[in-house]
Amino acid sequence: MVPFSALLVFILRLFGAKIGKEVRIKPGIHIKYPWKLTIGNYSWLADCYIENLDFVHIAENCCISQQAMLITGNHDFSKTSFDLITKPITIEEGAWIGAGAIVGPGLRVKSHSVLTMGSMATKDLEAYTINQGNPAVNIKERKIL
Repeated sequence: MVPFSALLVFILRLFGAKIGKEVRIKPGIHIKYPWKLTIGNYSWLADCYIENLDFVHIAENCCISQQAMLITGNHDFSKTSFDLITKPITIEEGAWIGAGAIVGPGLRVKSHSVLTMGSMATKDLEAYTINQGNPAVNIKERKIL
């Protein structure tokens, strides 16, 4: 049991987050806009950072580890006006974002893929793969026993 998890889920729901059953959320989490967040059943979020200027969809049975970052916005550095660009992030069922890992705007972390500790996803991660590095590359297949 995670102390205060039920309270955090309750508060996030009050502010418009759509959260499934048996979701665990640890204290210290940062969520920019709860109304742009969906979390599926049985997912676990540690003290991570969700900068959801656009929608973030986290499916069932996912893990977002300590100090991981989900970033949906960036600026267009090719323009003098430095326009804000936002794109949604989708974390599919069974995916795991490791401690200190970063997922960039507009990405899809496909079913049961892993982004290892400290890695940075700059493109979609394929299903049942383990991805590592900066930028993250597929290092091997994820086998679930």
